[in-house]
Amino acid sequence: MATFGTLSDRLTETFRNLRTKGKLTPADVDGTVREIRRALLDADVALVVVKEFTAKVRERALGDEVNRALNPAQQVVQIVNEELVAILGGEQRRLQFAKTAPTVIMLAGLQGSGKTTFAGKLAKQLEKDGHTPLLVAADLQRPNAVNQLQVVAQQAGAAVYAPEPGNGVGDPVKVAKDGVETARRQQHDVVIIDTAGRLGVDAELMKQAADIRKATDPDEVLFVIDAMIGQDAVNTAKAFQDGVDFTGVVLSKLDGDARGGAALSVASVTGRPIIFASTGEGLDDLEAFHPDRMASRILDLGDILTLIEQAQQAFDEEEARKVAEKLATESFTLEDFLDQLQQMKKMGSMKKMLGMLPGMGQMKQQLDQFDDREIDRTEAIIRSMTPGERRNPKVLNGSRRLRIARGSGMTVTDVNQLVQRFEQAAKMMKTVARGGVPSIPGMGSLGGKPGASAKRGNKQKAKSGSRSGNPAKRAAENAGIAAAPAAPTGSGFGLGGSGAQPSEADLAEIQKLFGKG
Repeated sequence: MATFGTLSDRLTETFRNLRTKGKLTPADVDGTVREIRRALLDADVALVVVKEFTAKVRERALGDEVNRALNPAQQVVQIVNEELVAILGGEQRRLQFAKTAPTVIMLAGLQGSGKTTFAGKLAKQLEKDGHTPLLVAADLQRPNAVNQLQVVAQQAGAAVYAPEPGNGVGDPVKVAKDGVETARRQQHDVVIIDTAGRLGVDAELMKQAADIRKATDPDEVLFVIDAMIGQDAVNTAKAFQDGVDFTGVVLSKLDGDARGGAALSVASVTGRPIIFASTGEGLDDLEAFHPDRMASRILDLGDILTLIEQAQQAFDEEEARKVAEKLATESFTLEDFLDQLQQMKKMGSMKKMLGMLPGMGQMKQQLDQFDDREIDRTEAIIRSMTPGERRNPKVLNGSRRLRIARGSGMTVTDVNQLVQRFEQAAKMMKTVARGGVPSIPGMGSLGGKPGASAKRGNKQKAKSGSRSGNPAKRAAENAGIAAAPAAPTGSGFGLGGSGAQPSEADLAEIQKLFGKG
């Protein structure tokens, strides 16, 4: 996640140095805590939160639980992870729905924090879950705020209540109250009230928000805060808590490149849980906030659970079964591959998904260079083929490939590379379907004959000798090479070194392991 990228890098580097130590001394712990403190302060985490966090980490790292651990370094990483989860709110908190509809959700926050966009995202997510939300345009101050909400509501497929044109015209308290009554009358089970913000906290803003809360009696008041706001995040959160009070926090713009650590302080300082995290401009870029998963991402431990959930939402179980059958019967075609690409696109950004894998923080440069549009280019090439060509790529001669390249706006080389990669993948799939071991590019076959590479190496060594231009020196060096004892061959996995060949029983076990027995 881009916002916490710098913090993640600093913490990962600190723990990398820690893992080289077999036993931790108090000096090692103090040095580690000092680096963690610097990393958190550089990321704009509030000072009071940093002091409390590092004190707990130091106390636990010097305690018996680490002293008796088999791997003290890993134990310290676990302690940091647990304390990070604690300052992020501990357990996940979901939206609380009213026993009697409609559930009223009021949004509060500064101008530009992303309230209107979040309203559309939340409406779309609720629609998917079977709810019928109504968006209420109670932001009558910001220019074109009402129009923006109407556009967002249309994109989300949700109803909107906007009786006033806005731009300074209308009573927001009356609009909010009438919106709830309209929802009750039209049988909408959720009301989302978009309120006005200001460039900074002032008395007028707080009074209007407090009046709307009093008039509508919302079940949830969500404070939307920009993750890139910096140290002022804590002061703003406190001001809204004192003036309006809120039941939950929404972090917006987590895809930005600011330090963003102040957002980590909000839950700890206010005692209110973070419920949602907004990770992009699209209406689908909204995630339920899981403190444990966010802590794992910050520490570069990955977020496999979120990745699995996104895959389950995007992939159709029946389609997956059909694809598995086609792989088993070797009938997987470019048409099937196109369907898989379509389902992958439903999951969102590939770059974002790859970033959820453990250890991907160490491959930040490769991730930054990854272009999500590559999937679109691949899709364009396949769509430029006829159904017959997709089912049987072997019919693609030179003129057909040129036609496909022109139709997709790509080059013939791009078409050739796609077909070549598909054929290699199909070959690997056939091998796996038959119970064999595939040949991985750059590694050769995993089920090759034992000792084959060693024989090739010996053959090359036999040809090598002295290349000195002096005949006498060359003869002496060659005689020295012949007299020297042969180096132990060892094994491909760095085991042994005696040069002994495996027995027949060993070979039988290896064959059985690879499913070729």
